[in-house]
Amino acid sequence: MNDVTIIGGGPTGLMLAGELALAGVNVEILERRSTPELVGTRARGFHARTIEIFDQRGIADRFLGEGRTAQVLSFANTALEVASLPSRHPYTLGLSQSHVERILRSWIEELEVPIHHGLDVTGFAQDDAGVDVHLADGALLRTAYLVGADGGRSVVRRAAGIEFVGAEATRSHLIAEVEVTDEPPTGIRHDDVGIHGINLMDDGRTVGVVVTERQVGPPTEPTLADLSEALTAVYGRDFGIHDPLWISRFTDATRQAADYRRGRVLLAGDAAHTHPPTGGQGIGLGVQDAVNLGWKLAQVVQGVSPATLLDSYHEERHPAAARVLKNVMTQAFLQRADARTEAIRDTFAEMLSFEGPRTRLAGLLSGLDVVYDLGEGHPLLGRRMPDLDLTTPDGPQRVFELLHGGRPVLLNLGEPGSIDITPWAGRVQQVDADHTGTWVLPVIGTVSAPTAVLIRPDGHVAWVGNETQAGLSEALTTWFGSPAPRGRRPVDPT
Repeated sequence: MNDVTIIGGGPTGLMLAGELALAGVNVEILERRSTPELVGTRARGFHARTIEIFDQRGIADRFLGEGRTAQVLSFANTALEVASLPSRHPYTLGLSQSHVERILRSWIEELEVPIHHGLDVTGFAQDDAGVDVHLADGALLRTAYLVGADGGRSVVRRAAGIEFVGAEATRSHLIAEVEVTDEPPTGIRHDDVGIHGINLMDDGRTVGVVVTERQVGPPTEPTLADLSEALTAVYGRDFGIHDPLWISRFTDATRQAADYRRGRVLLAGDAAHTHPPTGGQGIGLGVQDAVNLGWKLAQVVQGVSPATLLDSYHEERHPAAARVLKNVMTQAFLQRADARTEAIRDTFAEMLSFEGPRTRLAGLLSGLDVVYDLGEGHPLLGRRMPDLDLTTPDGPQRVFELLHGGRPVLLNLGEPGSIDITPWAGRVQQVDADHTGTWVLPVIGTVSAPTAVLIRPDGHVAWVGNETQAGLSEALTTWFGSPAPRGRRPVDPT
């Protein structure tokens, strides 16, 4: 029996598999596609916090080496300056989803995670000891935990009976890559229906098209005729489109799973939340789901933590995603070009002329301002740990380098050896270090320097020390299991 089976080999499923493999968990991926290749461009990049997460695992350079960085974000056509964001990666990375998946696949292949292609999952049945996964060919697979990372039409979510709630579609869009006979105008066009765009692809003969339909399209696979009709309605002609590589339809429907966990079954990525692609938030949300869930699920599988730790996955990620979904809905609504929408957009532009609103939106869109509710305390508590330059007994190191193995870190910035975490020594790295610079958090600004921080594997701060160790044992127990009996060191589960 596998420890964890992940349904879906997109960015979320791949990232989660890597997280679990780093923790020493026996994990596999079941993917419906018969080959690894992704048809079409799909998502086109991600923002600063996602790059930081890849940096935390030592793989950011793989993405940066292939994509294009741009220090720009926008909201309702108003540019947001991001160069001053307190991050080593204050930019957006343009990189198509097919390349993102290829790079992540290479990473998890190094971690020896098996990916099984061409397997269609039809449902599951769970009991107190595990989950039986039903395949379309009649076979059964047994796993201790099942994660649905199988997209907006998730079979896992539906089989679990988890409600998918939110805003219904008011507009639909066709997106495609096709060849054309006549040269079309390139660039973005807005009208009272919505946003439209045409761009020439790298091969010089194919164009990428996105066009808003005048009525919400049916929930069926769109055809070349549908695309021709939509283009003609906007541009007056269809430019002789032919030989489509792919055509897809998406809407502005925005939905979120009511529960991210049902017993031994969990949801992540688009299976847990769907939204229009406005703002480019999709990959980032899924990756953040994966790094939040991975280490928790690993500890539960390995008996380090009780299964109740998995409840914190929903408690943290559901509100974080809900906040982004509201923002995406707002941006999608403002893509119209009618007079009323123009008035609203102008109002936003006026508000965004002030530094405070600009900073808050840049923090949200970049993903750098995510904070989990871990109680009252220092502003760092629940936020992502800055990637500080440290001086350690082993020489200069960055904070993110300490997280490459996906293990928690107790970073002691006070008197060396002044903190004793022996009962958790096999689970938590302890590092004595110095840092002489200031501490700056996105949106918040400069904060007081702590004497110690407990950093979770996802990079978020679980405890902050200020000349005292009050609450440290409780935080260690909450997040990394009960202390080992006196005289015994806990075993490293990896």
